[in-house]
Amino acid sequence: MPATAIILAAGLGTRMKSALPKAAHPIGGRPMLAHLIASAEARFDRIVVVVGPGMEALEAIAAPHPTVVQTDRLGTAHAARMAEALFGEGDVAILYADNPLITPATLSRLREARGSADLVLLAMRPADPGRYGRVVVEDGQVRRIVEWADASEAERAIGLCNAGVICAEAAALRRWLAAVGCDNAKGEYYLTDAIAAASAEGARVEAVEAPEAELRGVNSRAELAAAEATFQQVMRETAMEAGVSLRAPETVFFSYDTVLGPDVVVHPNVVFGPGVTVHGPAEIRSFSHLEGCEVRAGALVGPFARLRPATVVGEGAHVGNFVELKATELGAGAKANHLAYLGDASIGANSNIGAGTITCNYDGTFKHRTTIGADVFVGSDSVLVAPVSLGDDSLIAAGSVITRSVSPGALAFGRAQQTELEGRGAALKQSLRARKANKETV
Repeated sequence: MPATAIILAAGLGTRMKSALPKAAHPIGGRPMLAHLIASAEARFDRIVVVVGPGMEALEAIAAPHPTVVQTDRLGTAHAARMAEALFGEGDVAILYADNPLITPATLSRLREARGSADLVLLAMRPADPGRYGRVVVEDGQVRRIVEWADASEAERAIGLCNAGVICAEAAALRRWLAAVGCDNAKGEYYLTDAIAAASAEGARVEAVEAPEAELRGVNSRAELAAAEATFQQVMRETAMEAGVSLRAPETVFFSYDTVLGPDVVVHPNVVFGPGVTVHGPAEIRSFSHLEGCEVRAGALVGPFARLRPATVVGEGAHVGNFVELKATELGAGAKANHLAYLGDASIGANSNIGAGTITCNYDGTFKHRTTIGADVFVGSDSVLVAPVSLGDDSLIAAGSVITRSVSPGALAFGRAQQTELEGRGAALKQSLRARKANKETV
């Protein structure tokens, strides 16, 4: 039977103090909701997201999965019932968008446990149980979940805590949700009360435990930072296990889709934005920022380099300190070692871009492209005014402003003629010294 995951994302997240919906806040460059959707897609046939009114941003993140709107926020059981028409047949799991780090492996264990239980929930044993709901187990079965606000002192002493996720057969879940009332401190319909309803019917309820780092919720900026730290640690460990050398792992930051090949070496203080692939062997030196780019084998990037989207650094190419590339293809063996901006450019194999070179790609309205052939030498402090092409094996004199295309093999100068006036330098310096002395005397 097909299985459905219902993701509850209607919460306002008032503790985040943000105009952005809570589930839209990113971890590793991807919204929390998108993290959970990706895990659910690996284990469920259909996904439905419950959002609040005016949450178009979450609807866009959820697409192409369907969304339903919880107009009146009357609790989590009420939110789940908003999606009842889309439960379908087979198993239904209720997930929370602010539990973004649940893995496909844990969701697999949740579904597998349904083979021996009528209802299964995820639980954890946090170091500080705090205000989590407590899981009450009697005779080897889960009997109920008690919210912290409604728990007795004895119940608050229980270490097993509810992570919020439940899974049951669709028809049974509909019945148990219908039995949930709002007789509690907040006057809300708690999803956790569905567990008590299941137990009252004599249904078998079991808990599947998973690590706190994976199951803990994100309700504040501090908890968001803690989830980010957990995510980054997992990414670092995964990269090193795959053959990547991180010289100072705690200073390297990944995005959810960062791909680093074996024998890539990453120096301290490097940030990988979304959409980065680095093929090994390659070296990324300190204080570099990469986003939406590809770095091919044998390349050297940094220190202090910035690679922006749609950039490709070819095999054996060098991108040095304080060099920025945007929508640029740097050919195999090409070098831009110092202080350059190369935007909207194609640079051929083994070309050398001198320090201070700029491609002027923007005229105030449109972007234009610069094409540089193979084995081209561009002297330091050159300005290439796009659209312009430099032919293979050409040479651009240092300090040139190039406004017209250069033929293959040509030497191009594009700078003002130097003028020399005999003796004027010494005379000017003598005059300035005299003025300074006179001023000091006065």
